[in-house]
Amino acid sequence: MTFHPSAHVDPFAREHLPPESEWPVLNLTGPYAYPPVLNAAARLLDDAVREGHGDRPAIVAPDGAAWRTITYAELQRWTDALCHVMTGEMGLVPGNRVLLRGFNGPWMAAAWLATLKAGLVAVTTMPMLRATELRVVMQKSRCNAALCDARLMEELTHALADAPSVRAVRTWGGDAPDRLDLALVASPGPFPACPTASDDVCLIAFTSGTTGVPKGCMHFHRDVMAMCDGFAAQVLRAGPDDRCIGTPPFAFTFGLGGLLCFPLAARASTVLLEKATPEGLLEAIAATRATITWTAPTFYRQMALAIQATPGRFDTSSLRQSVSAGEALPDATRTLWRTATGVEMLDGIGATEMIHIFIGASGADVRHGAIGKAIPGYEVAVLDEQLRPLPPGEVGRLGVRGPTGCRYLSDDRQRAYVQGGWNLTGDACTMDADGYVFFKARTDDLIISSGYNIGAPEVEAAVLAHDAVAECAVVGVPDAERGQAVKAFVVLKAGRAADEALARAIQEHVKATIAPYKYPRLVEFVAALPKTDTGKLQRFRLKEPT
Repeated sequence: MTFHPSAHVDPFAREHLPPESEWPVLNLTGPYAYPPVLNAAARLLDDAVREGHGDRPAIVAPDGAAWRTITYAELQRWTDALCHVMTGEMGLVPGNRVLLRGFNGPWMAAAWLATLKAGLVAVTTMPMLRATELRVVMQKSRCNAALCDARLMEELTHALADAPSVRAVRTWGGDAPDRLDLALVASPGPFPACPTASDDVCLIAFTSGTTGVPKGCMHFHRDVMAMCDGFAAQVLRAGPDDRCIGTPPFAFTFGLGGLLCFPLAARASTVLLEKATPEGLLEAIAATRATITWTAPTFYRQMALAIQATPGRFDTSSLRQSVSAGEALPDATRTLWRTATGVEMLDGIGATEMIHIFIGASGADVRHGAIGKAIPGYEVAVLDEQLRPLPPGEVGRLGVRGPTGCRYLSDDRQRAYVQGGWNLTGDACTMDADGYVFFKARTDDLIISSGYNIGAPEVEAAVLAHDAVAECAVVGVPDAERGQAVKAFVVLKAGRAADEALARAIQEHVKATIAPYKYPRLVEFVAALPKTDTGKLQRFRLKEPT
């Protein structure tokens, strides 16, 4: 395959793609046959205004006790103002990487769109990440700049000490004299979108990683549009009258698609909430008349229970679709939600490596116990260890290929994820004769808790940093509320006494070291950890019933 001429002045991204021999097979036909020049932000925003949608609502967000509506034209003005700042005062050139750090909200949306529109590469991070995690992301992607919510600057400031490539940082909110809020006043006007190639990298999305070292997934401008033209258009069937709402942050491509790219591509609107409880999300659905929800199964279960506990309190009549992803959807949760709201949940399997959902089903296509079928344009198979398709009903490794695929940033793990042209997602599944896929388990040590991906070795490293801990192993254990809960098995140093106070101290230490949602909710003190004769930890034995 031959690359289109790049608009990037800084060639870092293209130079750090894996060799094409290690790429998966791609399907770039039909709706996925994109032109050589393509800027995803221009397609999502500028084209919408050009088509006459400028006065339509694009974003709805809380504003004190009220709700504020931002139109497509206003969002374009915000985006263009940020483009001018980044390419002017901040001195950035196409191809530079920009770390984005903020809660879901209008400024975070504008920052992401502006980064792409200016031909830069977005490195979007979760608000809860600590300095240790931010430092790894910035170093690996060699970020040149950062845009950050002023409320989240403390951890970023600590991380910047070890990220010399970052030469410019700007904030929104707060009271800094050069804060981005003021850019709207000084903006010189419209900004012409950078004529990026459809295969220019526009996004580096970092996974949690099962080894403790996150993997940077490199996505092109055409990949952003492919997730919109695939799942959103052909399965979700989003339209201009839809209004999306949910909980996943933009740093998860599940949230980036569902709460920003998909509604803009459909010329619809999105409700952006910084944080939400199950009851708070239900109240926001009623207040904004949202039509499509996006969250994890555990959150849907909590909302359904809240509806049942207080009949008549929450109005969900505006909903037409509810999308679940991030972890396996139990049939009991699907049934509970349908009983509470009358809405059949749309389940899906996606991956950061694939940018979004590639298996799903909606409406009459939903089949009991199944996730769904391949999204049009994708091909899925259940494979054995030799990458041969297995007969219907047999458990094997899930393989997928289509218009998007895995391209890790300078990472030897590329060869493990992509084999024989297939993306191997790490899911163990079966498939029936009609092509419906049934999830069985993860094939690695990734813990999926309340929709968050948590790498066991990363948590182990944080626990081991406590001065009382000699050894540690972390696993996911079944949990009715979260799907899985993080459990740490801890061997203490000599002379340290195991008690509840020390368990709590270890938990608080982890919360202060890495993102708080990763902390072990269960701590069990043990005399020794199970290992092989060569000293390799046997996590699977810790998952066995006692």
